[in-house]
Amino acid sequence: MRRTAEQRSEGCLVQITAGSANLEGNLAIPEEAEGIVLFAHGSGSSRFSPRNRFVARVLRERGVATLLTDLLTPAEEKVDRLTRHLRFDIELLADRLVGVTDWLLQYPDTQTLKIGYFGSSTGAAAALVAETKRADAVYAIVSRGGRPDLAAPALPQVKAPTLLIVGGNDVVVISLNQQALTQLRIEKKLEIVPGAGHLFEEPGALQEVARLAGQWFQRYLTSGHEKRPG
Repeated sequence: MRRTAEQRSEGCLVQITAGSANLEGNLAIPEEAEGIVLFAHGSGSSRFSPRNRFVARVLRERGVATLLTDLLTPAEEKVDRLTRHLRFDIELLADRLVGVTDWLLQYPDTQTLKIGYFGSSTGAAAALVAETKRADAVYAIVSRGGRPDLAAPALPQVKAPTLLIVGGNDVVVISLNQQALTQLRIEKKLEIVPGAGHLFEEPGALQEVARLAGQWFQRYLTSGHEKRPG
């Protein structure tokens, strides 16, 4: 399918119905894309996160489509800025992610693309839980500075190959990711970026995240990789 110039660059605004919520997202599809990565942002962030937008741009340069979407409605975002509660409601975020996944499976421009999840902070936990609810549709997961421990009950059921990326200076989160790694029963890997903090703001740190994520998604979202049974 031919893509418009807008879809191939920063993407176009799309309206997504996920359960009872109406969400907005930015969808960008490079020419000849075989896979699409759905971004699940973390605590207090949004689809406009410069870090996720940077990673998304690198993925598109590698020929992978991207969808950056907010999992909370604008009204919920206002409440969350005051209470900081909804960003830790992993089941709610996972259910919204499932809804967006179902939308991708039905939307004409994306229904043939293999789906991957890129989650950061609490969004990584939501991605892992959502995968167990749509295991037949999700081919790969990458977590950046994630909190997979918040998805602990779901970890043994995850079937998509999972890459955990943590900053070398993010000591507490390294420990949490190491513990989560032992609970995953599928192909998995923990990559520690030397000298990087939780937000990967150090020179070259985010570039390394994008490189690692790009390799992972290119491996599992291409036509040469078949979805494992079950």
